[in-house]
Amino acid sequence: MIFIINKLKLGSKIASMIIGTFVLITCNSKNVNSKKTIFEPTWESLAKHDTEPEWFKDSKFGIYFHWGLFTVPEYYDEKYPRWMYFEKLPEKGWGGPVRKYHNETYGGVEKFNYHDFIPMFKAEKFNAAVWAELFELSGAKFAGPVAQHHDGFAMWDSDVNPFNVMDKGPKKDITGELFQELKKRKIKTIATFHHARNLARHANDTSQWADKCDKPMMSNDSYYPYHPNLITSTKDAELKYLYGNISEQEFNDYWLNQVNEVVENYAPDMIWFDSWLHLIPENYRKKMVAHHFNTGVNRGQKPIVFYKQQDLPDNVGLLDIEQGGKKGMSKQYWLTDITITKWGWSYTNKLKCKKPDILIRNMIDVWSKKGVVLLNLSPRANGTIPNEQQEVLKSIGKWMNKHKEAVYETRTHTTYGYGVVTVKDNVHGGQSATIKYTKDDVRFTTSKDKKTIYIFTLGMPEAKTNLEINNVIDISKNQPIKRVSIIGSKSTLDWSVNDDKLIVKTPETTEMDEIATVFKLEFL
Repeated sequence: MIFIINKLKLGSKIASMIIGTFVLITCNSKNVNSKKTIFEPTWESLAKHDTEPEWFKDSKFGIYFHWGLFTVPEYYDEKYPRWMYFEKLPEKGWGGPVRKYHNETYGGVEKFNYHDFIPMFKAEKFNAAVWAELFELSGAKFAGPVAQHHDGFAMWDSDVNPFNVMDKGPKKDITGELFQELKKRKIKTIATFHHARNLARHANDTSQWADKCDKPMMSNDSYYPYHPNLITSTKDAELKYLYGNISEQEFNDYWLNQVNEVVENYAPDMIWFDSWLHLIPENYRKKMVAHHFNTGVNRGQKPIVFYKQQDLPDNVGLLDIEQGGKKGMSKQYWLTDITITKWGWSYTNKLKCKKPDILIRNMIDVWSKKGVVLLNLSPRANGTIPNEQQEVLKSIGKWMNKHKEAVYETRTHTTYGYGVVTVKDNVHGGQSATIKYTKDDVRFTTSKDKKTIYIFTLGMPEAKTNLEINNVIDISKNQPIKRVSIIGSKSTLDWSVNDDKLIVKTPETTEMDEIATVFKLEFL
């Protein structure tokens, strides 16, 4: 009760909000507890949950998007709210141009702070049905928002967080409207959380204050750099929640209550956590996962939780690798979140999209290694998805629809493939998500019954030549071949077997695919 009593000092408006929040969460907790408690908040109990449901293994591809209050300036990157408070970053370094731009455009932080962008965030052109239709057209099997970025602004109708899209800015329940449209189309839902970093953790460390920060990784465990002369040190009854200037105990409760609120009120199939989840005490992480699993299972869902680095045990959640992938076959399913753009996560005036061939070929590599792809979009502050991004999504959807039997509901082969490409390391682990594959790089998936192997050449093979394919003929099994064909073509191909190699006579280029041609090897 100390937490609530302290909050009652805030004034009538915010006190009413906090009391209402306490009642909401208490009641919801009772509702959950009145149902079957399947998982206790211990790693041993949580490890009994199925982390790899069939629907996820079948899905292969999902979409989320970095869109929120931080998008309003449409300048530099999604960390604008952080960079605008750094005084000494080199102008040509990471985050360096933002302070100067903010001073010249908005008059500096003495006159215009991050929360002053709120009235400018209107999302006036947002249409959940249009977005959901585009996601469906792209071939995505799950989708959802960055529910809350590091900045502390919630993209759902929240009774916990006073800074949310229903009460401020757009005055729309973005998450609610989108989830409703996604569920109409039987698209699974995901909500991602990045707000573990929102607490002001460096108030007592002057070396990490804003006026001392001359490197972008300084004050890194807190999103906003602290300084007594900045709004980031505010004690204002509301604003202190946006800038994270509250006690650690209060913040941990605040963090957990927001995740629980989304789980209870919006029923996401998946919740996903960015780096810095390790900053949340372990007992809170256990409670969070147990609540998600129990609530989802009691609804008849098969929920999943994703983490980065080592922030959760690998027998409780599934690993996400940012902007990259595994170099070899994985024992466990995993996720990678990648951008549709060449640089940056949120919309800016300089964003450029990757080409569909780069995206699709790297996605194929992920699938061949037991991975699933989460593609990030960058909508504009007004609620529109830029045309260039829409066209890329349509191209992905066209390729996916043509080759869907080789993608969805497939499983990995005995090996992911082979090839000639030089693998580039990814700064977040594994390999880069933008490797330039060629026709000489081959990847595999198989049907669930293992009677069909799908052979992806990551480019168009030469026409009317003998293509030698390795790793698909197991002499010891002596499996008779039924036929060899190309997905999307009605032609049956001439083929032969030489020891453990399959030799296929390729057809005309019109029968193949420029992005990735998929051969279908069927066994009797």
